[in-house]
Formats: sequence, C-alpha cells, structure tokens
Amino acid sequence: MELSQILEQSQPRVSRHLKLLTEAGLVERFPDGAWMFYRLAAHGPRRLILDQSLALIHDDDATIVRDAERLQQVRLERSEEASAYFARNAARWDELRSLYVSERDIEAAILEAAGPGPFHRLVDLGSGTGRMLTLLAPKAETAIGLDLSQQMLNIARDHTAEAGLDRCELRHGDIFATRLPDACADLVVVHQVLHYLSDPAAAVAEAARLVAPDGQLLIVDFAPHRLEFLRQAHQHRRLGFSDDEMRRWTDLAGLKFRPPTALAAADDRGLTVKIWTAERALVKQSVSEESFA
Repeated sequence: MELSQILEQSQPRVSRHLKLLTEAGLVERFPDGAWMFYRLAAHGPRRLILDQSLALIHDDDATIVRDAERLQQVRLERSEEASAYFARNAARWDELRSLYVSERDIEAAILEAAGPGPFHRLVDLGSGTGRMLTLLAPKAETAIGLDLSQQMLNIARDHTAEAGLDRCELRHGDIFATRLPDACADLVVVHQVLHYLSDPAAAVAEAARLVAPDGQLLIVDFAPHRLEFLRQAHQHRRLGFSDDEMRRWTDLAGLKFRPPTALAAADDRGLTVKIWTAERALVKQSVSEESFA
C-alpha cells in the first residue's frame, strides 16, 4: 500500500516486482496479521550485491528525489496519526494498557527480569506515563526517560514527582536518535513501544547502543497475535514479535540474548506479553607482568 503510494505505481505492479525480488533472495518478506512487510536481505552475498548496486545511485537522481519526498510524506502522515492518538489518550494510557494482562503480574516479572540492582543509570525509551520509571528508578542512582509526546511527558513528570524521584529526568526525545552517548546505561528499558514503530529493528539497535558493558536491555511487548482492530483503534503498526526476530536484532547489536518470559492472558482471545532481555558482556582486561615494572 505505502510502496504503491510512494512509487506512484499500481498495487499489482508493485506486488509483482516484490515477488520477483523475494524469489531472487534480494528482499525478505514476513507476514504480520493481515499485513505483509518487506525489507532488504540482511546478510550474505545478496546483501553485498544490494549495497554495491545502491552505491551506484546518485543522491540527486530526479526519480530518487521524488520518491524520497513521497516517502517523507507517508512517514509524516503516520507520525501525525500516532501523535493525535497519543494526545487523545494520554490521560487514560494506563487504563488502555490494562486491557491486555494484569499490570501487577507484568510489573512483578519486569522487576525479576531487571534484577535487584542497584543501577548506575537507567534509560527508559518511550516512557509514556512514566510507569517504568516509578517502578525501576528507585533502584537507580540516576534515570532518564525519553518520549516524543509532550502530553505523556507532562503526565510522567507528575508521576515521578509524586513518587519522590528527584534524580529522574524527563526529556523530549526520539527512540531512533536518542543523542545519548554510547554505553551510558546499565539498564535500558523499552516498554510497550515497538509495536507502534515502522522500524522496530532500528529502535532496538539504538537502545542496544546505550547498554554499557555488564548492562542489559529489557524489552516488553506482545507476542504475535491476530487482533487486527488494534491497527486502526490503537495505531499498532506491528501485531507482536517473535522470539527469533528479537534474538536476531539483539545478536546484530552485539548483545547476548536470554530466554524470554511469557505472560499469557487468562482469555485465549487476549494478548500474551513477552519480556525479552539481552546483556552486553563485560570486557575483561588482562594485566601483563610488564605493567608492574
């Protein structure tokens, strides 16, 4: 749908080309409910061919420039829809989350997955109303929460102030470009954010970049499901994530994937919440005998 809009080509024509590219191994496809997503091959000789071919295209090519402008418009429309949704629902965000599974059970599992602490620095990406900060920041020396929604940030500031978290900073920030330094946090949390994003893999890569040696990344989101109404009613871009997908993203980021935790709703028609954790190994430096000379 979006590619047809960007390229100004018919849907059958775009589908035909995608089919040929997929069969050639240049493009990977994966279903997500009633939608189908496509991405360039991630690894191997075919990726090398793609990179070499794309490098031959000039940035000022007129066709590429026009396509890029239409792509930006599609992204802008997505962002405006999401912002409007968050603005409408900021005040009752926690109420919406309660539709999934027991928040008490989820939070208990998050505390167990995060470990006892203490943490030098906690970074919460996509803070929302600040629930992860009020849950985990008491174990941290300092905490930073980032969110693009000013309404959410205002609510989060109220919640963290009420909790007495004076070493907790709330910033307007983008999960894809946090502008935080490398390896700056020993606990990075991404709670119920990825399913709203058009490029969750990029968000995981940015989150992983912030993880310090001996630190960990903690991701909370949904397992794959078929509740299509969440796309229109709640702006979900993805209907959950598989363990293999999450393992691949954390592996690419240089983190060690650990067995996830699953919390299934009592109703079979409900959603299963998954907690994925991955850690960055502590680099041990050996000291030679010459060091003592």
